[in-house]
Amino acid sequence: MANKLWSLGLSVTLVGGLLAGCGSSGGNSAGNSAESSSGSAEQSNASSQTSNQSETSGSQAASGGKVKIVFGQGADQTEGTKKLIAAFEAKHPEIEVEVREFPNDSSQMHDQLVTILSGKSSELDVVNLDVTWPAEFAQAGFLQPLDRQIQKDGIDTSQYLEGGVNAGYYNGQQWALPRYNNAGLLYYRTDIVKEVPKTWDELLKQAEQLKGKGGTQYGFVTQGKQYEGLAVGFTELVSAYGGTILDDKGNVAVNSPEALKGLKKQIELLNSPAVPSNINTFTEKETLTAFIEGSAVFARHWPALYAQANDPSKSKIVGKVGIAPLPAGDARSAAALGGWLAAVSKYSAHPQESWEFLKFLISEEGEKIIAVNSTQTPTYLKLFDDPEVQKASPLYANRDFMNGLSSAVPRTITPQYAKISGLIQVEVSKAVAGQQTPEQTLANLEKEIKQAVSQ
Repeated sequence: MANKLWSLGLSVTLVGGLLAGCGSSGGNSAGNSAESSSGSAEQSNASSQTSNQSETSGSQAASGGKVKIVFGQGADQTEGTKKLIAAFEAKHPEIEVEVREFPNDSSQMHDQLVTILSGKSSELDVVNLDVTWPAEFAQAGFLQPLDRQIQKDGIDTSQYLEGGVNAGYYNGQQWALPRYNNAGLLYYRTDIVKEVPKTWDELLKQAEQLKGKGGTQYGFVTQGKQYEGLAVGFTELVSAYGGTILDDKGNVAVNSPEALKGLKKQIELLNSPAVPSNINTFTEKETLTAFIEGSAVFARHWPALYAQANDPSKSKIVGKVGIAPLPAGDARSAAALGGWLAAVSKYSAHPQESWEFLKFLISEEGEKIIAVNSTQTPTYLKLFDDPEVQKASPLYANRDFMNGLSSAVPRTITPQYAKISGLIQVEVSKAVAGQQTPEQTLANLEKEIKQAVSQ
């Protein structure tokens, strides 16, 4: 079973870690970037929720003696989920799957799921979870452990991207299994950049020098708004310089010389003359728009940007897009893991049927259907060599992308992740704005995170 990971502390040569978390909200909205998770990804907000859901819909029998289970995920604007359900029901005619769609805003979806599951409602059987949620939901008693079923059915978790499996592992048990993952990447204009920067210092230097070339306005764009994306950036940079938020024993380790270097670099990046003056309003959406409109030389984003940057109907830079691992700090290149996992509700009236569906979701066939029809990044390793999957997204054949995705690790795995992320967002925003020193920022975070994890 996967080893428990507490932080982005993995040393890598090439790194691409979704989301903010990340992906869209567990659905497959075409054109939305992943996430990272907990609101870090660009969301479509054009979501719907199945009406007139009874509180016990998950326990109702379908017509003709079938068992009906309810699957909760973000709204899907592609044909992926429909084809997935059709394929599953063809193999399991005794089971009917009803999809309940949640908002494609991971924060909203999180809160709605917590409300439903806190009431011990059986209305949901299988749920999509952002990579940062499994520990929280497991500790709250919302999920069924999967270890027995995994062992019984011979599921080989080594056949999946390690970071995704680890994200579903908490307190000695596997609570969720990965469906699709994402990792942060550095995008650049191939017609402008002659040598890809390997370090953050090199990136800053090039971004300032190349700003204005090729019709650009900015040297670098990233996520600077006070939201999950800012916390993701903090985590990536702290890790790149050898720091961590929690150590491998769960102790708060954020107030360290290494973390200070990472924070100072984040402050320098977001105050650089190479970035937009309103970088503190930038989420994935603004970052994507600036890059595909030809306004930026470099961009930090998730894999979903690649397809849009090469779509002639949307992009002004088709054929001029390069990708690379995120730059390194003193210690390594590090990228946050984004993506979504599937889990079975503890309150499902049909746990066996729910497990059968979850197995199909994470199977080679199930992940291929989503990869081909929804262009979500699979977690089943063999699929990256599948010609149909590569045709759907040529990015999967890119070595830099694959090395980065394989090396990505989860953000801090703790039931208090949402609280910790919120604290980071507030304190880092103050530091970037010059309202407090980097040293004071880390001292505040150390105190506040200790309080959060002790609750």
